[in-house]
Amino acid sequence: MASEGATRVLEFLDAAPDQACSGAALSEHLGVSRAQIWKHVERLRGRGYTIDGEPGGGYLLTGRPDRLYSEEVQAGLTTKWMAREIHYFDETDSTNRVAFDLARQGAAHGTTVIAEGQTAGRGRLGRSFFSPKYLNIYTSIVLRPKLDTSQAPTLIPATGLAVSEAIARTVSDPKTVEIKWPNDVLVNGLKACGTLMEMSAEATQVDFAILGIGVNLNVERSDLPDEFRERATSLRTHEGREIPRAEFARQLYTQLENVLDTHQSGGFPALKSRYEERFAMLGKQIRVSDMDGSQRVGLAHGITADGALELDQRSESGGEIVRVLAGDVTLVRPEDR
Repeated sequence: MASEGATRVLEFLDAAPDQACSGAALSEHLGVSRAQIWKHVERLRGRGYTIDGEPGGGYLLTGRPDRLYSEEVQAGLTTKWMAREIHYFDETDSTNRVAFDLARQGAAHGTTVIAEGQTAGRGRLGRSFFSPKYLNIYTSIVLRPKLDTSQAPTLIPATGLAVSEAIARTVSDPKTVEIKWPNDVLVNGLKACGTLMEMSAEATQVDFAILGIGVNLNVERSDLPDEFRERATSLRTHEGREIPRAEFARQLYTQLENVLDTHQSGGFPALKSRYEERFAMLGKQIRVSDMDGSQRVGLAHGITADGALELDQRSESGGEIVRVLAGDVTLVRPEDR
């Protein structure tokens, strides 16, 4: 993280984007020597900021790095509690692991971890998450909700909803953004995001929960590993343009705070209609694969008030509508029937 002094210099330069600021003006504004101003400027340059400056000519900010530094993400961020404290890493093994450790040490509600890359990113059902550096966003958030453990699983579809709404506000056609139960976000039918929730509880109360989110922003689909490429994409590939990552991060944290505040006050029922608007599989034939390898096939009938999937297995020979609490869901293609 940039020092407080360097951050204040950056804020001062930001306030006059087309005008050089003299070292004397900066020195007076910050109450430090001009030599200290120069050190702050050099620190910012070392972090990738382009700052022009000549003796007697002042300093002019002419370029910003494509980095998810806290000062970049928080510039213009209007959330009340989400991402007000950010722990930034150029690379780590897993943002969820870091956030979990911070939570055990007492990190506050909304404490956020961001990494430019992960060496051991994790997804649902024990899968790995492809995490190349400086292209996407990998973030984990510490939550301390007032929830019973029985209510905690509804944070999973709530997270999927928040991410889908952030992506819908970023792409040119929001109608291409859908949710695959419980929390995968699809863009034009291809996965663009993965989420993972982990939790610590005391008796029947949630102590803290960790929401891990990875969104494919600027990685090219052609660069995804073979095992992901057929079913995954990125916003850049979909849109044909580079996605400003810090801007997307602000959108993501804004939507997360909105959704999670609603969840805290009204539970998943308060979010159910918004979720169903983006539920991709309603009325379609799907296959649910359980952790033990068993499979169930039926029509996606709907989502319950507690976030479960309703699978319609009724036929002329019998069957029923069953509740699915966990599993991997895929569409059944006509050729597979």
